[in-house]
Amino acid sequence: MLLNKKDVKKIQHWLHHRCMLSSEWPFSAELLLQSKQKQLVHSEPVLVYKKGIWKCVRCGNDKPSLFYSHFCYHCETTCTYCRHCIQMGKASSCKQFLVWTGDSLHYKRKETTCQWEGELSLYQKQASNRLVVAVEQRNQAHLIWAVCGAGKTEILFPMIEKSIELGFRIGIATPRTDVVKELSPRLKYAFPTVSQASLYGGSRDKNPLAQLVLATTHQLIRYSHAFDVLVIDEVDAFPYTYDASLQYASMRAKKPQATTIFLSATPSVKLRNTPNLIVTKIPRRFHGKPIPLPAFQWIGNWNRHLQKGTLPEKMMRWIQLHTDKPRLIFFPSIQTLKTCSMILNELELDHGSVYSEAPNRHPVIQAFKQKRLSLLLTTTILERGVTVENLQVAVLGAEQPIFDEACLVQIAGRVGRKQEFPDGDILYWHYGITASMLKAKHHIDKMNKEGML
Repeated sequence: MLLNKKDVKKIQHWLHHRCMLSSEWPFSAELLLQSKQKQLVHSEPVLVYKKGIWKCVRCGNDKPSLFYSHFCYHCETTCTYCRHCIQMGKASSCKQFLVWTGDSLHYKRKETTCQWEGELSLYQKQASNRLVVAVEQRNQAHLIWAVCGAGKTEILFPMIEKSIELGFRIGIATPRTDVVKELSPRLKYAFPTVSQASLYGGSRDKNPLAQLVLATTHQLIRYSHAFDVLVIDEVDAFPYTYDASLQYASMRAKKPQATTIFLSATPSVKLRNTPNLIVTKIPRRFHGKPIPLPAFQWIGNWNRHLQKGTLPEKMMRWIQLHTDKPRLIFFPSIQTLKTCSMILNELELDHGSVYSEAPNRHPVIQAFKQKRLSLLLTTTILERGVTVENLQVAVLGAEQPIFDEACLVQIAGRVGRKQEFPDGDILYWHYGITASMLKAKHHIDKMNKEGML
């Protein structure tokens, strides 16, 4: 069977600006062979072995502890695979890495009108204008350092509009699936005529040629020189900051002259001091009101209470005080959360629980947002990207190491995000004040003061 134009187009649409495993090839083996012979597709080993060290070409991993060798029924010999990126498909020494090397596809320059009808604040406009300039000038790195609730998504709209006008492709990467699901309908509403894809583990919205791609940072591993503009949301968050492979993937996913935009409310000192990085600060929320300052509340040995099957009195009083408002309580561990949930069940207090392994996580979060559930227990998984009006928030065990400055600032940022409800409780329940708690409060207070200048 000879390779025809229709076949070439199908392969191009599937592989263009992406890098895939040979095991993911959806066409016949003969088409792959002919594509390589005609230099439409380049293949190379996905794992390379040099000087006694394995390296995964897909994710960049070269740690010996993250490779494993076993007998492979596919190649009928001992085979090694990368454990680090296994969730994206098994990258093993008997597989090839496929990249499109044929003609490039280009997006037409076109005018598009953003359907969002809101109005940007003065700070938002300044930041937005700078991003438009960054896109026009190309090859810039720009950090938007914005307080929680500054309206970072809306700041991107004029930049996206300009990028579409220039025929650019835009990638927006964020650490968590929950954030992708929340942003996706907002982007589709704002830009209904622009082809879009929302990518995360298990998603079905997989248009490979979408001009506007919203994805979890892990999904960037599948892209190669794809984006003219790459936005990294919550650049300080886990896992992006702690996983070198995600930074490796983001570098490969963008074009050489791409503009890179970082978004964060709590950027690290290392990021802020990056050479040639342009920094724009937004110290004020879009509605102009300050972020509620956290209150420190000593709660004693809260862990002993939980072990005895009781809740600290101050915690119980707070839960009962706000029965007419949505309440969100953060816990330092899954086990602590589960123990508290059992106690609330015995007290017949209706509530929901979410954590990384919770099977019903997304339906529970939706129920909370839709006011069908008024009390939600969570780990730090909801420290970012969740907006609920009139929300009241508390942190149990705020002195625990998992609650560092950035985490506590983000948690406080859940409160007062809506213009109609700019205030609310943010309590740090503790068994001893920590430096992180003090730094978080100082951080918020400083940004509030800057925003009022």
